Formats: sequence, structure tokens, C-alpha cells
Amino acid sequence: MSKSNLPSLSLLGNQLSLLAIVGILSYAFVDQIYFGELPCPLCLMQRIGFVLMGFAIVLNLRFGAHSSHYGWAIFSGLVGMMISLRQIFLHIAPGDPGYGSPFLGIHFYTWAFVGALGLLGGQAILLMLPNGEVRSRSWFSNFLVVIFILLVFANLISTLAECGLGPCADNPVNYDGWTLLRFRFGF
Repeated sequence: MSKSNLPSLSLLGNQLSLLAIVGILSYAFVDQIYFGELPCPLCLMQRIGFVLMGFAIVLNLRFGAHSSHYGWAIFSGLVGMMISLRQIFLHIAPGDPGYGSPFLGIHFYTWAFVGALGLLGGQAILLMLPNGEVRSRSWFSNFLVVIFILLVFANLISTLAECGLGPCADNPVNYDGWTLLRFRFGF
């Protein structure tokens, strides 16, 4: 592979990483809205890990690849992975049904661990590539960034609806946050 192909490989890797994060957040959001599976506090924290990782990748796409962007992505992925590992350990006992419905036989927190691990590996590989011109203004990169930002705002609104301004319920069953916000602020 010639050296001139490396920056395009880095650009493609960052685009695919952001596409994976958009897919993960989209499916979690669809599962929450369509199937009524409200996320627990640990699930919300795992989403935050993916969101922070996504913002670091957006920085790569917007301002060019930089080791600090990859560092933030890797650090965010490690935090999200540790939170999902914590939830896996909470439900590892025999006979424990786990939290939420499984997807393809595996619970979402386990999928979050696998997804974060894959994204971490991808970011580490991209970090080893030369920091060529990765900045992209292509329609695909712009589309991914816009969809990602819309998903972040949608998750923020749904979290406010679920939790309000206080702590979230350990086992949420409805959107109590709207009731709390209406009571506190009168809307």
C-alpha cells in the first residue's frame, strides 16, 4: 500500500467508527422508544461513553486526526467498557435473568462491552497510522455528524423525560421526569 493511500484509510476508519456509534445509539434509542425498554442508570452511562467517543471522532473528521482526539476516544471507550463490565458482573450469578430483554441472546450491556472493545481496537489502529489530512467535508461525513448530534439531543431529551433533573430510578418503568419537571417548573 502506498503512503498516499494511508490518509484515506484513516478517514475511512474514522467514518466507519462514527457510523458504528450512530448504529449503536440508534438501536438503543429505537429499543427504548419502540419496544419500551427504558435504560437503567448504568445503561445511560454506557451511552455517555459512546457519545464522548463519538465527539472525539467528530473532532478527527472536522479538524483533522490528532493523537489527543484518539486519546479522548480511547479513554471514553475504556470508561464505557468498564461501566458495561460492572453491569455484566452485577448479573453474572446463575439464575439471574439480567436487565432488559436480550438481543440475539445477549443483553445490551454485554453488547456495549463488545462494541466498546471493537471501537477501542479500531481507534488504537487508527492512532498508529500517520496523521495525514483526515479532515473531511464530504456529504457522508457531514451526514454522519448531523445524525450523531441529533441522536445526542434525542437521548438528552429522553433522559430528562425519564429522570428529570434528579437521579434516575434503578429500575425505571415510566417517564417520571416529565411529571417532576412539570411540577417544579410549571409547564
